[in-house]
Amino acid sequence: MNDRLRGITEADWPRLAALESEAYADLSLAEGEESLRSRARASAGTCFVLERDGRPVGYVLALPYPRFRCPALGRPEPAVHDTANLHLHDIVVSAPLRRRGLGTRLVRHLTETARAGGFATLSLVAVGDKETFWRAHGYRTHPSAPVPPEYGRGAVYMSAPVTASALPHREAV
Repeated sequence: MNDRLRGITEADWPRLAALESEAYADLSLAEGEESLRSRARASAGTCFVLERDGRPVGYVLALPYPRFRCPALGRPEPAVHDTANLHLHDIVVSAPLRRRGLGTRLVRHLTETARAGGFATLSLVAVGDKETFWRAHGYRTHPSAPVPPEYGRGAVYMSAPVTASALPHREAV
């Protein structure tokens, strides 16, 4: 198997939309291709694909966003925000490949990208009972940070200093 992390290309979008739908359909959180594209347009340098044997099997969409806020689901993102916080909007690994360390690999790559880009913090909204995964990577919850209801019941805002995130962990997204 040949794995590679790379930037997103135009040809990737149908597959990325299918991965997103597969990952979030049961949670009613799938946003669709146009919303995903808008996240990448907002910050192409912090969005990437995990490719295995020439086929996208995972991806990350992250964009500069003010700390303690998060993008609205299903609406295109208009512009890059001037902030020291990089918000991880979406991380997906194809269902058959989960729990093999690929999620952790994506988190580490994102952390290195954030560090190289001069970001001070990383943030996200944990959905689908993934809070434990993110805690193991150095993230902590912020119960007072508002999370829009469309993120679903139990969604929680989390963040980590770039220097402390991506700690070793066995579980994968």
